[in-house]
Amino acid sequence: MPKKIKHWLKKTAMFLLNPRFLLCFGIAWMITNGWSYVLFGLGTFLNVGWMMAVGGGYMAFLWLPISPEKIVTVVIAIWLLKRLFPNDQKTLAVLIEIKGKIKAAVKKRKKK
Repeated sequence: MPKKIKHWLKKTAMFLLNPRFLLCFGIAWMITNGWSYVLFGLGTFLNVGWMMAVGGGYMAFLWLPISPEKIVTVVIAIWLLKRLFPNDQKTLAVLIEIKGKIKAAVKKRKKK
């Protein structure tokens, strides 16, 4: 069992720490919530009330347990990875494998 966990952790780390995926994840993070941190910071520095209010309000929403921001960020990152780096077979192969496992699990669950 420990070998299986070690293999899974290594594979996951290699996928997440891939420079192409990190770039796409950074862009996706800026799309989903990075702008609010920038807006809040600029609003504080320039003393602009509406910037602080909008940035702070959105950040407060992000910290709620019901916020789907993390899921949306990963989905956007994967979409960007497919669009920006279509020839990155190594990373895309991991995604295809995960997709196959999910489909098999869903099929197995439907049989029950």
